[in-house]
Amino acid sequence: MRIYKILNNCAMRRLFLAAALSIAGVASMPLASLAEPAHGIAMYGEPALPDGFFHLPYANPEAPKGGTIRLAESGSFDSLKPWVLKGNPVWPILFQPGLVTETLMYRSIDEPFTLYGLLAESVETDPDRTWVEFTLRPEARFSDGSPVTVEDVMWSYETLGEQGHPRYLGAWSKVAKMERTGERTIRFTFKEPDRELALLMGMRPILKKAQWEGKDFSQPGLDRPIGSAPYVIDRVDPGRMISFRRNPDYWGKDLPLNRGLHNFDEIRFDYFGDSNAMFEAFKAGDIDVWRELSPLKWETEFNFPLLNEGKVIKSEIGHRRPSGIMGLVMNTRNPVFADWRIRQAMIEAFNFQFINNTLNGGMEPRISSYFANSTLAMHPGPAEGRVLELLEPFADDLPPGTLEGYVLPQGSKRPLDRAGLRKALKLLGDAGWTVQNGVLKDRDGRPFSFEILLNQSGSAMRGASEMQQIVDIYIEALRNLGITARVTLLDSAQFVQRTNNYQFDMAWYERALSLSPGNEQMLYWGHEGVTQPGSRNWMGMNSPAAEAIIGEILNSKDPEEFNAAVRALDRVLTAGRYVIPVSYPPVSRLAHSAKLLYPDQKPLYGDWPGFMPGVWWQETKE
Repeated sequence: MRIYKILNNCAMRRLFLAAALSIAGVASMPLASLAEPAHGIAMYGEPALPDGFFHLPYANPEAPKGGTIRLAESGSFDSLKPWVLKGNPVWPILFQPGLVTETLMYRSIDEPFTLYGLLAESVETDPDRTWVEFTLRPEARFSDGSPVTVEDVMWSYETLGEQGHPRYLGAWSKVAKMERTGERTIRFTFKEPDRELALLMGMRPILKKAQWEGKDFSQPGLDRPIGSAPYVIDRVDPGRMISFRRNPDYWGKDLPLNRGLHNFDEIRFDYFGDSNAMFEAFKAGDIDVWRELSPLKWETEFNFPLLNEGKVIKSEIGHRRPSGIMGLVMNTRNPVFADWRIRQAMIEAFNFQFINNTLNGGMEPRISSYFANSTLAMHPGPAEGRVLELLEPFADDLPPGTLEGYVLPQGSKRPLDRAGLRKALKLLGDAGWTVQNGVLKDRDGRPFSFEILLNQSGSAMRGASEMQQIVDIYIEALRNLGITARVTLLDSAQFVQRTNNYQFDMAWYERALSLSPGNEQMLYWGHEGVTQPGSRNWMGMNSPAAEAIIGEILNSKDPEEFNAAVRALDRVLTAGRYVIPVSYPPVSRLAHSAKLLYPDQKPLYGDWPGFMPGVWWQETKE
């Protein structure tokens, strides 16, 4: 992801010279002479868009401004600070680019991992990416008219790194020095080799130092953050509604990067107790967009009046991103799930084919690995080549299937998958569990029972009712093994609190993955998450193999090496048997008001943060 514009012949000669001098032990040559400021940076190669580009390829620069888009969220909120662990925040502030805060660089969702200058007019780094330097735009302003300064940037990075959500801690811990190098320039020097850090340093939200200085930033609250983005918080009804108003004085409205973006005058989010209430509100015309997660419902239940009258239309948005992982995660902090044989037994008992046919009409493929549906997915069969080389040093500690190849059982078309249950019983017996008077017990006579935690508001990719149906079918299958599983339904705040602290046996789990995995993988699967609250390592995995391979991912210098490392990680994760995967949608199904339009050209990531409402607009037809 070269962040510098020096890949011409002269620059390549300088790069080779620097490498030769390094090998010879010559360290006196100033690194700054080997790089120059650039408008963007990519993980590999150069940014696809040249300096001076007119607009993002998936944006319509002629899109009209105006109107309101009404969106929906499930659950509730009690905080406007999504940057800290505590509280139940308004997540769109964090995950919707261009709502309240901005970053130094803006991520294009039409490239695997490329950033273009936003608050920063340029970025600069050395060939080995041991440091990165950003130059702020002189015109950048917060919504109150005050300039965005280097002091604001430095305060934001230090505060997020030390008091913010754990998602910020990993990258910050690798920063050896943060320094002001000019009136509008800031440089980060890194402690260790990690080529992605140069990009990550461009992706932290920039907050106004004067607003928060002297306060305990780690506490949640309803103070309205002052940001530099196109929108400001307008109305707030805690737990029920929040709206964002487009700032007519937004400093960056004429940037090429923003042409065709941020088109609505108002973006409103209403909160609902569950997905059924949200869908009824959509059918009544009270919200404008509905993401349908069930292909069966998409085909059979969209016959309400507004759709039949043409006031609502159905759109399918394709994508080329990985499937990610979704399903029931097993918490290996619970000793019973620490045994891979038990986890495989749980997977065998999950009759995927019957569940998929029942709930989805068999119309969606199963998640076969964490990076399925992409070029990063592990190849079937035994590991070969560079993938094998990366895994072999850890062969003695890897579960079966990692090297040989691992395939999930497909289950049976019938409700009772006898073959799967027989395999599950064999694995349970090997692990010391036997059925005694119809109850599965261990050698000490303790019954096999556990809790499944669910969010009663559903999730980003599954409605609460579908989630419950999946679990109900699964529990019935487990009864045939003498296992008792009980379901606990919690509201969003309780679910977040318990999962943040890993207080569950099994829970519904979703993790979206990109085409450029990097440092976030350590937050997802790293050993610190075994005990550190708030990580994404819900399964509690502690895998030296995974961490070593993540290191290879972070320092890969070419796509082939990077792809091999991700495929090796995919094997470790999938054969680790931490999650019972369900199906995934190869398209996003969006039903929306016919007045809402979006560009014909879809981005590589499809319906991803930055697409809706980012490039959408409202058009009234007479």
